[in-house]
Formats: sequence, C-alpha cells, structure tokens
Amino acid sequence: MGNSALIVIDMINTYDHPDAELLVPSVRTALPHLTSLIDRARAEGVPVIYANDNFGQWRSHHGEIIETTLAGKNAELVEPLLPDDDSLFVVKARHSIFYETPLSYLLSELAADHVVLCGQVTEQCVLYSALDAHIRHLRVTVPRDAVAHIHGDLAEAALRMMERNMGATVLGADDVSF
Repeated sequence: MGNSALIVIDMINTYDHPDAELLVPSVRTALPHLTSLIDRARAEGVPVIYANDNFGQWRSHHGEIIETTLAGKNAELVEPLLPDDDSLFVVKARHSIFYETPLSYLLSELAADHVVLCGQVTEQCVLYSALDAHIRHLRVTVPRDAVAHIHGDLAEAALRMMERNMGATVLGADDVSF
C-alpha cells in the first residue's frame, strides 16, 4: 500500500456565481467535517493539496486567489480551511483537478496512490475528478459529509456513481483512513 493525499477541491471560493445561493447552505453543513479532515491529515503528516479554480483570472496565483476570497461576502466559509505553510496548491481552470494541471506529476512525486477528495461541488468537480483519478489507477475515497453540493439529488447520484462505477470508497469523514 502506498501513500495518501488529501485534495481539497475549490473551497477557496468567492461564492460570487449564479449557483452560490444553492451551494452555500451545503458548504456550511460540510465545513466542520472538512476542517476536521484537514486537521487530521496535517496531524498524520498526510500531504494536503488544494486544487482550486482560478475564476478566469489567468494572471493570478494562489496568494491572490486567497486574498480575493477573504475579501468576499462569505469569507467565513474560507477562513477555517485556509492552506498552511506546508499545504500544496494547484490552480485549475476546468472541472477536473487533473485536466491540464501538474497534479498527476505532483502525486507521483509524493508516491501517492490514494486520494481523498473533499470540497465542492459533489456533482461536478468532485465527480469528474474522481473519474480522472480512477482512470489514473489511483484509489479514491470521498467522505460524503465533507463534500458540498448544489443539487442534493444529483450529489447522491454522483456519490453512487463514484462508488459503483469507479470503485471509490464513500464514507463519513470520521471514518477516512489515510
């Protein structure tokens, strides 16, 4: 068995988009589970990688993305899970954390063969990232209470698809083994 990495998807977010009103309540519910999972990964020495949208700001870097979100109206959803000095950060522009990013290379450098995917949006970026991890022969775990959704019914279907079609382990955040 190899190494694990915790990947936090799109949680550094301004919540300034058309679906934000539907997404924010789910984020509030998932936030304690996310922060607990991040804290536990750090305590166990598991790499924490933030894979985050750049919001179309092609000249931005992770520091600017963080600053922009902390200046937004939902900064309280971002502050508890900010990257620390040991966190890694991958900027993405599309739904999958792997698409046109250096994440595959980074995971190989870490000798990681298991990814724990948390963050948002369950039925979009988490789902597509789980598929891309699966086709790269990575073991995938998705803590159902540490992912946020826009549409609950689609999120449940996405979790079932990840489990059934991709062999992902879907369980509660407290039960995640790195």
